Amino acid sequence: MAEPGQPDNTQPEQPKLSAADFRAYNRMAEHMDYFHNSFRATWKMLYAACSSGKRPANMSLRQFIANAEQFIHHLEVHHSIEEQHIFPVLAVKMPAFRKELELLTHHKQIHEGLEELTAYLEQCKSGEKDLRMEELKEVMDSFGDVLWTHLDAEVKQLSAENMCKFWTMEEMRRMPM
Repeated sequence: MAEPGQPDNTQPEQPKLSAADFRAYNRMAEHMDYFHNSFRATWKMLYAACSSGKRPANMSLRQFIANAEQFIHHLEVHHSIEEQHIFPVLAVKMPAFRKELELLTHHKQIHEGLEELTAYLEQCKSGEKDLRMEELKEVMDSFGDVLWTHLDAEVKQLSAENMCKFWTMEEMRRMPM
């Protein structure tokens, strides 16, 4: 309840969702989390190698670099799909998905880190530099916090608890994901 003379900025409490409605509203979050978990797993593998100074057992240098390159490629494709097909639909009703706001700003910051990572890996592949785990860790540290924040924030925005504030059940059925 607002103080007298002050606007009431509290959100009305949302009705409790049935299990079926929760699944429908949470579908995009689950789908997104599936992809994000893949990115998290690859990041953890790369970062663990950087932290320990050793590649995973039975992984050659060429395979390790290929894993890092696949991570970059998959994340860039993922962001491209989001920006072209998912975010514009969500931005109609959800401010967090509008161009000038947090989630797309995260994409720009992550992309800058991916460009630096790509350049480093290309130098290592060409023989211009030796792959040094501490250098790779520095590059990853330059965008790791924003990446992990973003992966979690995007899923939270797509959660059933949030989606039902903006979309009807019929609109959810028509979502592009």
